[in-house]
Amino acid sequence: MKVLVIGSGGREHALAWAIGKSARVREVVCAPGNGGIAEVARLVNANQKDVNDILRVVVAENPDLTIVGPEVPLAIGLVDEMQRRSLAVFGPTRAAAMLETSKAFAKRFMQRHKIPTANYAVCSTEQEALDALDLFHLPVVIKADGLAAGKGVLICNTKKEAQAAITGLFSGKLLGSVETSVVVEEFLEGEEVSFLVLSDGKHVVPLVPAQDHKRIGEGDTGPNTGGMGVYSTDTMLDPQMREWIMHHIVQPTIDGMAAEDSPFVGVLYCGLMMTARGPMVLEYNVRFGDPETQAILVRLESDLLEGLEASVEGRLSETGLRWKPGASACVVAASQGYPGSYTTGQRITGLEEAAQIAGVQVFHAGTTLLDGTYLTNGGRVLAVTVPADSLENALGLAYESISKIHFDGMYYRRDIGARAIAR
Repeated sequence: MKVLVIGSGGREHALAWAIGKSARVREVVCAPGNGGIAEVARLVNANQKDVNDILRVVVAENPDLTIVGPEVPLAIGLVDEMQRRSLAVFGPTRAAAMLETSKAFAKRFMQRHKIPTANYAVCSTEQEALDALDLFHLPVVIKADGLAAGKGVLICNTKKEAQAAITGLFSGKLLGSVETSVVVEEFLEGEEVSFLVLSDGKHVVPLVPAQDHKRIGEGDTGPNTGGMGVYSTDTMLDPQMREWIMHHIVQPTIDGMAAEDSPFVGVLYCGLMMTARGPMVLEYNVRFGDPETQAILVRLESDLLEGLEASVEGRLSETGLRWKPGASACVVAASQGYPGSYTTGQRITGLEEAAQIAGVQVFHAGTTLLDGTYLTNGGRVLAVTVPADSLENALGLAYESISKIHFDGMYYRRDIGARAIAR
């Protein structure tokens, strides 16, 4: 088979790497890809925000299966256009993708289908949102309704902070685009868990759970990012809790979308908070998480392509996934200044030494290759990922590996997984 992966980040590097291991794959193509992905796939230039440009690549390459990595192509209806042309594609339609592309839709959907989530108010004017603050205890969460690359969720400890967040979202000063709707939401306390499943529209197959570290600073401080590191262990959720999540959250979501004539085919990411009241949905994503995908796929023993194909072909009930026991860890190296402004074009050294450590995979998130030298080309640059028999060993190897890498301004958190080890 020839497989096309759409996207250019660490998630797409991990997907291309995992798919390339399948005995049934003769070629992996990635559009547009990045410097590191070129090691495992042939790169083709494409504008990820332009459906027609992606379709041009699909028609020219004629792959047996296309896998959509990021959210933007899903939001603008790439899957709908491909299905109209009877082209095999893994990912949800534009309507099904609204679980991620509109926080307001997702909250109302969960209310309709009795899926546990935080109390909320959807507000379409600044004044309405300011008035809604009186309905909530502090701290309170303010969310942009639309896509915001992981930066549209603001946890506000004071009313003044919440008012500033609301004003910033409606004025466009916070995200660079004016929000027409925001969600004011109850703040939930507990441990976060990323729970991902493959879906064929009816049936689901779970992946191993993971925990992302969203904040830029150690001790979970500072602004939210797209994710600074992640870990996955067998012990994060016991079998009974996994079963509860599948029965009360995952399956009702898939059944609810089918009942609303928007069957969900692809990977559903449930961002959960494990509260004293039980697991509650913080958010949905409608694609593989980044960097969760890196930590999850290094633990996968079975053929990823089999699961993706079964999802597209509606036969997921016949399919299972096999996993390496133990744990995995992923530490992200970022550019100085991220998630704010940062410079690119910094020379990266030490990649070969880092990759020589047993089991380590260095996935490239924001790099470019120029005359045989890797340069930084993004906020998140690399995701150093490794599976091991225990979380302590996985983290030890990941940090040993990342210590060998250098570029000017390189920053990474040194406390990924620390809370889990302390428990």
